[in-house]
Amino acid sequence: MRIVLHYDREFERAGWDVVSCSEQDEARFAELLPDAEVIWHVLRPLTAADFDRAPRLRLVQKLGTGVNTIDLDAAAERGIAVANMPGRNAQAVAETALLLMLAALRRVVAFDAHTRAGRGWPADPALTGGEIAGRTVGLLGGGEIATLLRRMLTAIGATVLYTSRTPRPDDPAWRPLDDLLRASDIVSVHVPLTAETHHLLDRDRLALLRPGAVVVNTARGAVIDERALVAALDSGHLAGAGLDVFEQEPVDAANPLLGRADVVVMPHVAWLTHETWDRYFEVAMENVRRLEAGGELLHRVR
Repeated sequence: MRIVLHYDREFERAGWDVVSCSEQDEARFAELLPDAEVIWHVLRPLTAADFDRAPRLRLVQKLGTGVNTIDLDAAAERGIAVANMPGRNAQAVAETALLLMLAALRRVVAFDAHTRAGRGWPADPALTGGEIAGRTVGLLGGGEIATLLRRMLTAIGATVLYTSRTPRPDDPAWRPLDDLLRASDIVSVHVPLTAETHHLLDRDRLALLRPGAVVVNTARGAVIDERALVAALDSGHLAGAGLDVFEQEPVDAANPLLGRADVVVMPHVAWLTHETWDRYFEVAMENVRRLEAGGELLHRVR
């Protein structure tokens, strides 16, 4: 069965017909589509036009959780199954969220630049940072990533609150969204991008955060209104941000968030660890076996 791994990474297993293709190599991808029976998909959006060029395609296997980059209706119309793998990147993403919180609080971007320029010592008093211990961290989401992160933060000494689509009034850590934001020194985003969550953190909601708060996003960029985020940073209401995701990806080099010393950025790689790849391939191979055997797919979305 011909499998296209749509990412710049090699996959070698005896007996497996897997061809890798960079997400940036459109010409190569177009060449591979006619023979593709399975696509192992990462981030480059898959459209109806792509599916029309892949008449043999039977499965789009998302390597990760979010399927907002796949035209699900077009896949269904063509009889193409779509599956994801929730939780397989949870440890890596939770650790990255913690990393971004610490980096924003401790002004790592500014200190890195000063140190490289030979101005690292004595340290600029204006760059004095803060600690997570003693702060209140609000988590947008109550899934596996948020649960892992909650444990990490609690161990460090933070007070952790969370909100979720389903109210959990019996849990003292649960808050309605606006109440959570009013109580938070740090807010971390862990919800999928849907019509309901698009620009969930807009100007009005960012204003609810405590003065000097930090915003972290390792989920989907458009959950935060980036213009509103820039304005909140410019005004001084927010002290910083840690962003692994952006409204437009790959992020435009002209994006004003990239030029700020109070913002730590990564290129949507919170999930990118050797351990995550091992877990991804484990599920992806199992679903190919099930597809060949006519069995029920793991984590079928559509």
